[in-house]
Amino acid sequence: MENGCLLNYLRQRQGRLNKEMLLSMCQDVCEGMEYLERNRFIHRDLAARNCLVNAKNIVKISDFGMTRYVLDDEYISSSGAKFPVKWSSPEVFHFNKYSSKSDVWSFGVLMWEVFTEGKMPFENKSNSEVVHEISEGYRLYQPYLASLTVYKVMYSCWHELCPSFPHLLSNVYLTAYKISALGV
Repeated sequence: MENGCLLNYLRQRQGRLNKEMLLSMCQDVCEGMEYLERNRFIHRDLAARNCLVNAKNIVKISDFGMTRYVLDDEYISSSGAKFPVKWSSPEVFHFNKYSSKSDVWSFGVLMWEVFTEGKMPFENKSNSEVVHEISEGYRLYQPYLASLTVYKVMYSCWHELCPSFPHLLSNVYLTAYKISALGV
């Protein structure tokens, strides 16, 4: 796609993308993930580095190398398999258990990447430190560019009772409306 991967796109345009554009990118990804969830696929590696941006700044999900088709919304990987710790939910790093909920967690981290314009989550922490801190209840901070309304959507992804992608998508649409109409 013309503008390459989302992570590089964000980093190269730091300070030049408005909040509405950033939320629109998250909305594009959420729509794609809602489609995957509806069709019983778990991506398992959702991150800004695995999304592409076209000439019209529309974001598409890519890199389906770890994606699995599931009948019961759950996939258990073999122990010892590599996975992106800083984008993973507790059930992934404790039990190797993937589901649409673990993809929702990763989507929250992707939103954080977008609203930090491409920062590395937990940038100064080792994978073992991240596992420990997440297990203790620590979550990523509110990015400067994310309003409280946006951060609430992001933060909702990092709970055991997280929303499904259809519900999350409606929250993203509502947040986009609030930003454009009310400036919230």
